[in-house]
Amino acid sequence: MESPVFVLIPVVVMLTPILIVLIVLRYQHLQTRARYQTLLQLADKGVELPSQWLLEPGAADTERRRALVLICGGLGIMLMFLSLPGQLDSGRSIGSLWGIGLLPSMIGLGYLASWWLNRRGGGRG
Repeated sequence: MESPVFVLIPVVVMLTPILIVLIVLRYQHLQTRARYQTLLQLADKGVELPSQWLLEPGAADTERRRALVLICGGLGIMLMFLSLPGQLDSGRSIGSLWGIGLLPSMIGLGYLASWWLNRRGGGRG
């Protein structure tokens, strides 16, 4: 029978990223809700709202930021697998799983190419 510590550690490790994502999503939801409540209060008072206030706030160069995060995350996954000692049940080295990091890296390169092409084309289509 396994010790509760050996069961608890993987559960905590697996649930931590999910919890972080849920906290971030909740924060964004509350922030958006507060923004819309403020806009509604201003509209109820008869204040003319500029059209740019009604648009969702978007960070400049969002694609570039996403690209860099994904590329670095993919490289981090690759380096993690390459540096881990040990072997799988099949006898292969854990380092042979480094290719898993290629997926986020390639998606990041796609976002980087999209950002570059949109910037180069002046933001058109």
